[in-house]
Amino acid sequence: MPQLKSFRELIAWQKAMDLADLIYDLTEPFPKREHFGLAFQMRKSAVSIPSNVAEGTRRKTPGYVNHLVISLGSHAELDTQCEVATRRRYISHGDRERLQLAIDETGRIIHGLKRSLDPAGEFG
Repeated sequence: MPQLKSFRELIAWQKAMDLADLIYDLTEPFPKREHFGLAFQMRKSAVSIPSNVAEGTRRKTPGYVNHLVISLGSHAELDTQCEVATRRRYISHGDRERLQLAIDETGRIIHGLKRSLDPAGEFG
């Protein structure tokens, strides 16, 4: 893997940031009662994804992979929270389809980054 100047160069980080932006946009119109509930949890999970990708770049390979695993955990949390929001009708089905595409793409890219760093799966 070529030497990175910044985690900002990683497509995984860029896509995760786009996903976080989308989550902020979609949770803004949630009912006020959810701004410190589900909307807060979704935003927290969404921010955790690129944050852990970025933090991992500062670690040696086992630590980096661990941060990617944490990022993927937050990714799964967010996917579940989005499903709850859709079932509660806080997110329209049209927005949910757009959101699911972003969630899926982000997950695939982070999984790919993890596999490139740990092809044998020895670090997590």
